[in-house]
Amino acid sequence: MDPLDQRIISHLVADARASYAEIGNKVGLSAPAVKRRVDKLLDNGTLQGFTAVVDPEALGWGTEAFVEVHCNGNVPVHRIRSGLEPLPEVVAAYTVSGQADAIVHMRAASIAHLEQALERLRSVDFVHHTVSTVVLSRLLERSPQTNK
Repeated sequence: MDPLDQRIISHLVADARASYAEIGNKVGLSAPAVKRRVDKLLDNGTLQGFTAVVDPEALGWGTEAFVEVHCNGNVPVHRIRSGLEPLPEVVAAYTVSGQADAIVHMRAASIAHLEQALERLRSVDFVHHTVSTVVLSRLLERSPQTNK
């Protein structure tokens, strides 16, 4: 990926609805040239798609928590993933170093809903126990392109 690709990606991150012509005007390329580069970035996996970013609170899922998952014994990563996938409240999950085996980001409509979701999480056969931290407010969120 060259600096021109990086500039195209930055413009897409800022406005994924921008036309190839608009991006081309900003980076000094024609619309077809921008499209060829975007297609290449999609094909090689650098760009993984385009999406709408929705405020979870607008959908009624404003309660969120980060949950440490501690497993019974040594559980393979694919098994942890398959145990978490059926839980719609799990929006992201990560294996981590330290005492926990995984960290799970959950969203729910209310504390009562979160409690029910945590009960379902704890009932997954490999889960020994969990440690939950409820989010009070989001202070800062960055996309990878804004860290520069």
